[in-house]
Amino acid sequence: MEISGNLIDIFSREIYPATVAMENGHIIEIRRIESTDGNFILPGLVDAHVHIESSMVTPGAFAVAAVSRGTVATVSDPHEIANVLGIDGVKFMINDAAKVPLKFFFGAPSCVPATSFETSGASLGSAEIEQLLGLDEIKYLSEMMNYPGVIYGDPEVIKKIGIARRLGKPIDGHAPGLSGELLHKYISAGINTDHECTRITEAREKISLGMKILIREGSAARNLDELSDLYRTDPGMIMLCSDDIHPEMLAKQHINGLVSKLIRDGYDLFDVLRSCTLNPVRHYNLEAGLLQPGDPADFIVTSDYNEMDILETWIDGCKVHDRGMVLFDYQGSEPVNRFNCSEIKAESLHVRPSNGKMRVIEAFDGGLTTGELLTEPFTNEFIGSDISNDILKVVVKDRYNDSPPAIGFIKGFRIKSGAFASSVAHDSHNIICAGTGDDDITCVINRVVRMKGGLSVCEKGEVSSLQLDIAGIMSGRPVKEVADQYELLSEKVKSLGCTLSAPFMTLSFMALLVIPQLKLSDKGLFDSISFRHVPLFTG
Repeated sequence: MEISGNLIDIFSREIYPATVAMENGHIIEIRRIESTDGNFILPGLVDAHVHIESSMVTPGAFAVAAVSRGTVATVSDPHEIANVLGIDGVKFMINDAAKVPLKFFFGAPSCVPATSFETSGASLGSAEIEQLLGLDEIKYLSEMMNYPGVIYGDPEVIKKIGIARRLGKPIDGHAPGLSGELLHKYISAGINTDHECTRITEAREKISLGMKILIREGSAARNLDELSDLYRTDPGMIMLCSDDIHPEMLAKQHINGLVSKLIRDGYDLFDVLRSCTLNPVRHYNLEAGLLQPGDPADFIVTSDYNEMDILETWIDGCKVHDRGMVLFDYQGSEPVNRFNCSEIKAESLHVRPSNGKMRVIEAFDGGLTTGELLTEPFTNEFIGSDISNDILKVVVKDRYNDSPPAIGFIKGFRIKSGAFASSVAHDSHNIICAGTGDDDITCVINRVVRMKGGLSVCEKGEVSSLQLDIAGIMSGRPVKEVADQYELLSEKVKSLGCTLSAPFMTLSFMALLVIPQLKLSDKGLFDSISFRHVPLFTG
């Protein structure tokens, strides 16, 4: 089998007419020819770090959408489902991914649970990590979020890192804001990537110490504009990733959208393409092709590399996408789940004022970090939301047990009425909710409980929802269908007054304790700077 076009050669850094000959799923020859039509052939794109679960669909459904965007492979951390189902969750992802041609290269989740300060559905110790890293499908140790454990020599953390090093598998990092001597100690443990850089100075310091930077542009955290100058100074040390990509974004673009933006912004075509092909393939030792003889025949065809409109996607010598048509079927998988809590009552949400000032989480649009505000309690009775000052009640309910909900207050959502809730709440995926009144909060939380996972919005007494029946975080339905429902619910939240660009995504990170500063777990408020729980009131 042969295909001809203008080949974009990322090794010789030139574009020339060529015919690519394939046999048994591999490229056997690339011949230069005199001329060809206007289409371009280039290596297939690789997402260097993604949690498939954040797309709210299974690997198979993800693949159906991603191949139409030119993605041929992902470096996938199944951390989210592992927090719910442990090794069984990781194996679900591997088995579901095997049903489709897109190449999913999974990691062994290093931090399940992410901390001991929240309730998770599972725990992966060093014995489980060794079991996972022994599988052929597991290519690396996923992001080591417990950077204090690395720096201060937590025995279990050091064991996990040691297993990966002994087996020769890369170790991904997660070190937001880490600098100086502590960063040096973290990297010297054998950790060689980071996707949490939000400032160019932070990225350059990490690169100077030998760390590769995964530039993240997802649905919540978007760092491409801040870090793009690395394409001019350190193109060999960077990769592109989405990290957390929600269904509505995946329905429109994937890594191809980032490539197009960078090229149109004037960055070197070959450096941009190498960051999402050659760099991740070599770093993670992936069995993905780079348009060389002997490689797997993984490539894409576009009419305009500036726009990255994908005409064809080929994986292992088979055309899997052709001008808007996906050429393989995905039949789905049987749901797996762990959702054991009962419905709550409004009385369980009552909060009485106490001595001192009240801690309030401050959320920011487009970011994962939060601030901490201190305010005087605004009532002598039970404390509710202070809508005029944009202070809402936020609740996290343990979904694995019938324990009382944890309650805090949050600023930044600006909703004027109603409530919304989700069982997509990083990293343990308990139920998280923000709202203006206890009755509405109770209503949406209980809808999520009855669905055993999903999203819910209460708008003027009317409840709308999206069920996520796989681990409470995914659906087996097509991305477009899930995206449409997700966008409808997001618009309903915005109709309540919310000004955030992605309200559900922002809400989902308000329980992520490893990202500074003030967050809420099912066990209470947590300060990630001091790395301990703190009371609601300072007195």
